[in-house]
Amino acid sequence: MAETTIDTGRPFTRGDAIAAGISPRQLQGSLFRRIFRGVYITAGAAVTPEVRATAALALFDSESAFLSHASAARFHNVPIPTLPEERVTVLHPDLRRRRAGVVCHVARGATVLERGGKRVSAPARMFVELASLLTLVDLVVVGDNLVRTERVSTEELRQVSGESELPNAARAVVAAGLVRERVDSPMETRLRLLIVLAGLPEPKVNLTLRNVEGAAIRRYDLSFPEARLILEYDGRQHVERIEQWESDLQRREAIDSDEWRIMVFVSADIYRRPGQTLQRISRVMRARRVPGLPSCLSDQWRPHFPGW
Repeated sequence: MAETTIDTGRPFTRGDAIAAGISPRQLQGSLFRRIFRGVYITAGAAVTPEVRATAALALFDSESAFLSHASAARFHNVPIPTLPEERVTVLHPDLRRRRAGVVCHVARGATVLERGGKRVSAPARMFVELASLLTLVDLVVVGDNLVRTERVSTEELRQVSGESELPNAARAVVAAGLVRERVDSPMETRLRLLIVLAGLPEPKVNLTLRNVEGAAIRRYDLSFPEARLILEYDGRQHVERIEQWESDLQRREAIDSDEWRIMVFVSADIYRRPGQTLQRISRVMRARRVPGLPSCLSDQWRPHFPGW
């Protein structure tokens, strides 16, 4: 029987190796590295998240198995926290495999896409799958990203979440209801949710101001236009370019001349001192007479933003 040829720079199984004339002893040598039990790659290859996901999928029947949950999220380049295990879903319990580092799920049916030759959960289904792994805030971050990159609409997320029978679909329904269009970054999502979960009125996302000719002149991350109040997240740890710094100064001078109030937040305001941040926001909102302010803040934000 003629030997087959394999690309050892991509994950391959022990069976693939033997068929290509690579002995089990060679697999244990210095030329190859094991990713999972029974799955290998050449020793010099970089084991990226995509490679690890591909290695996990190689353990299963290629016609029915697909990357799901966190593995699908990494494959779709969606922002999620670090989750160490790969996740694969199969369509029948008999097709499951047990490997350290790989979690196998069973589904009766699923909406699956093919990406780069791999079967992957469709974005809306992946969103519901992630409800069993992520916090509410992290799940909304995923939803905002999917909508921003036009892989799903808010309507599709809500429909798929509401119709799903997957575990924790109820959490996906809640998160889908908080997803908004045109959100630029995960930290903007977190700032908005800190405000909303505290019971404060929800700011508008990426409000664009235009001149009399209709051309866009400024855009605000989060704002209360009726009170001329702007909330923005600044992720820079230092000013990297003098041109950017000057541009920001000119922009803020223009905002001041229009009698808008701008509040700028950094990561510590959200992660380290969320309570102080909320007091600061609510105090300014009250001074600017933002309509719909509650008499006191809700405590619903506390489980999601515990502070450090």
